[in-house]
Amino acid sequence: MQHVNGRGAQINPPDPFSQIYREQMEPDPEDISEGKYRASQFIEVFPKTIVNKVKSPDVGMDYSINAYQGCEHGCAYCYARNTHPYWGYSAGLDFESKIMVKKNAADLLHRFLSNPKWQASPIVMSGNTDCYQPAESKFKITRSLLKVFADFRHPTGIITKNALILRDLDVLTQLNRDRLVHVVISITTLDDELRSKLEPRTSTIKKRLQAIAILAKEGIPVSVMVAPIIPGINEHEVMEIVRIASLMGASKAGFTIVRLNGDVETVFSDWLERSLPDRKEKVLNKIASCHGGKVGDSRFNTRMKGEGKIAQVIRDQFKLAVNKYMPGDTRPALNTDLYERYRNPQMLLDF
Repeated sequence: MQHVNGRGAQINPPDPFSQIYREQMEPDPEDISEGKYRASQFIEVFPKTIVNKVKSPDVGMDYSINAYQGCEHGCAYCYARNTHPYWGYSAGLDFESKIMVKKNAADLLHRFLSNPKWQASPIVMSGNTDCYQPAESKFKITRSLLKVFADFRHPTGIITKNALILRDLDVLTQLNRDRLVHVVISITTLDDELRSKLEPRTSTIKKRLQAIAILAKEGIPVSVMVAPIIPGINEHEVMEIVRIASLMGASKAGFTIVRLNGDVETVFSDWLERSLPDRKEKVLNKIASCHGGKVGDSRFNTRMKGEGKIAQVIRDQFKLAVNKYMPGDTRPALNTDLYERYRNPQMLLDF
């Protein structure tokens, strides 16, 4: 099979929302060469809103911000792939190579936090796509958002797989002085060879662990998210990931079990066929056993943690790891008492 280097997805499933039907297709020939991958296309967009109300009870946040739509990290299992067809793109290669950049994100957040009706509540960056994906090194949208949070003294959380977060240590330190920031670093595996196939443009495991250590040393509350746990691939690593993250300074851990909703099933099944063909059916069957016989799951309160014997073993293993290596959550609660609106909502932001 032909292979696009540096990408998790190798196909573009049809976009069900487009008027133009596109066959599920292999990579274009020009995308395939030794040491080369499809270059990302950045599309500047100017949305009308930036803060989202989170309705799911499973994700531990009430509000979120996504600075980008689509994600260059290319994680083959990413549930957010299913959002890309709404914009006329495929959940496959398009999701990780056609990135919408929300150029007015900081201005929108500034206006949102200036609203006299808003009551301070933590707003989490990411949740749909990674706020520190490679595009951030060029566009600095996430950094501009952090500065707005700091100006308003408003609490925020960050979820990322990328050590690029350390670039913004100055703003994070400023926020942390007033207990206004929590950071979650996601680690799927400690096997960097597997990481390079499964989530090809994320930071290496070594860099992520170093990021945890540096953030913790600076006193910034940092957690680890063991996610997703994929039965038949990485469930045996749960104890060790929690142990190592604890040694690096993480004080809390969470986990999710993979679910393959919509086009993610097509993308991930193709990834298995190309990367782990001998394990494909076993892995898919194990995933299905965690979700009532289906690889996808949309049920609140069940979809993230799974059900059945395999899911129970994973939950027990995770609970044992946390009790042994992170017995108490030492993170201070995010502070909502310092939030203040600007008296002059027309103030210009200098980033």
